[in-house]
Amino acid sequence: MTPRELGTVFVTGGASGLGAAVVDAVLASGGSAAVLDRVAPAADVPHVEVDLSDSAAAAAAVEELVRLAGEPTGVVTAAGTDACGRLVDIDPATWEKVVAVNLFGTVAVVRAAVPYLEKVRGTVVTVASTLALRGMSDATAYSASKFAVRGFSHALAAELAGSVGVTCLIPGGMRTPFFDGRTEQYRPGPDADLNDPRATAGAVLTALRQPVGSEIRELLVMASGESSWP
Repeated sequence: MTPRELGTVFVTGGASGLGAAVVDAVLASGGSAAVLDRVAPAADVPHVEVDLSDSAAAAAAVEELVRLAGEPTGVVTAAGTDACGRLVDIDPATWEKVVAVNLFGTVAVVRAAVPYLEKVRGTVVTVASTLALRGMSDATAYSASKFAVRGFSHALAAELAGSVGVTCLIPGGMRTPFFDGRTEQYRPGPDADLNDPRATAGAVLTALRQPVGSEIRELLVMASGESSWP
């Protein structure tokens, strides 16, 4: 069976971190990439700047990106944010913004992209986390949103079976700017074993390139020495 061509892959959060690594991997493998993010990506690719916590804006941004880059054959929802701290210490609006970006932004983008993906039996790769498997103290918003992304992905795979492939990526910690700006207690230590986002992006491409009729439903990728799983 021959791996499928990548075609045009829409990447949320494609301006940095895992999203940027996915963009680079898609381009290096002969595909086309397009980005939805709050800021412009470094890569010279079509992009729309959007706050993914606004579901209506996220859906409109997908349509604008279709006009700029053409219809997608794959979607990777790599955008994500966090708010560390005890539940009672986090401002409710800040807590809810995490869920809005991580869950509702994912849902809005996927909903808008599904009609295009159904035309070509394309693939969605949602991005959860090892914290979608095991909750962690001082990460209630992030854990809640990522558990929800995993549940959404399972249900979506059943709903779209035979028409759109759905892979839920479960990455461990990576060496990305995701941890920047945190207080010291919420940053990985200097000896933390974190994955290279390029390795995780390679796994994403494996999911996107599965032959039609073959799907990777769930994909856990992490540094061999990281402690967030099992």
